[in-house]
Amino acid sequence: MHGWLIIDKPVGIGSTQVVGAVKRVLREGGYPKVKVGHGGTLDPLASGVLPVALGEATKLSGRMLDADKAYDFTIRFGEETDTLDLEGVVVATSNRRPTVAEVEAVLPRFTGPIEQIPPVYSALKVDGERAYDLARAGKDVQLAARAVTIHDLVLQGSAGENEATLSARVSKGTYIRSLARDIALALHSVGHVTMLRRTKAGPFGLAQAISLDKLAALAKARRLEEEALLPLTAGLDDIPALTVTPEEADMLRKGQQPQGSAARPGLHLAVLDSRPIALVECSEGNLRVVRGFNL
Repeated sequence: MHGWLIIDKPVGIGSTQVVGAVKRVLREGGYPKVKVGHGGTLDPLASGVLPVALGEATKLSGRMLDADKAYDFTIRFGEETDTLDLEGVVVATSNRRPTVAEVEAVLPRFTGPIEQIPPVYSALKVDGERAYDLARAGKDVQLAARAVTIHDLVLQGSAGENEATLSARVSKGTYIRSLARDIALALHSVGHVTMLRRTKAGPFGLAQAISLDKLAALAKARRLEEEALLPLTAGLDDIPALTVTPEEADMLRKGQQPQGSAARPGLHLAVLDSRPIALVECSEGNLRVVRGFNL
């Protein structure tokens, strides 16, 4: 089995636990043992699209981590927590409650290339240790600002003046909790995230996502491959296909570089009879293997 299962991750479990659940479902369904990995961490308090790679698709997990993501999230104004979400303790309060018009007016300031300081409760490493481990130990954690891009940021609605729900499409490395904190501060208030749902990860969206219960039912009925498994190439919809000859395919499988290709410079998916052979970089007519697939 080589491809993608798009899981609608529920609140309350982490991405690693989802991978464990997928392995268990496959085992209980009588499927052959296969390598399983996820394509982008989601916090336990977040829900939504979590691409899970099987078999040779795990070689593309890194590309999924680098892909743009989209989220719906709710900011509750008036209280900031140390984790910037519902899990933490309140560290700052404000009586200021922004109006809908004020929220909409400030959003352009957070659209496009911006810099943000990640949450101290994050998996980033500081001197070899996870920031959240240092924070939980009561140590002072200083994280540097990082450049990210907010491609789209739209107000979806509000619950009075206490909360605002927004949608965002962001580059890799963007922390929605930091974005919510900074929006609240720009509105002369404080805030934290009370709801976070990922609606898209790379090419995968909620329309393709299934629950773990649905996954288990399909596996038990031996219908998983027919009704849930997306092909390995589904994660490469932005990569042009390049048909290669059997001789070129054999060279690529051996890590060699076929010469004389007429393909345009850049990244391509080399295929033979519709079967993926490798991700290749074409330069001056030479094909260099970036990721080989053993299919």
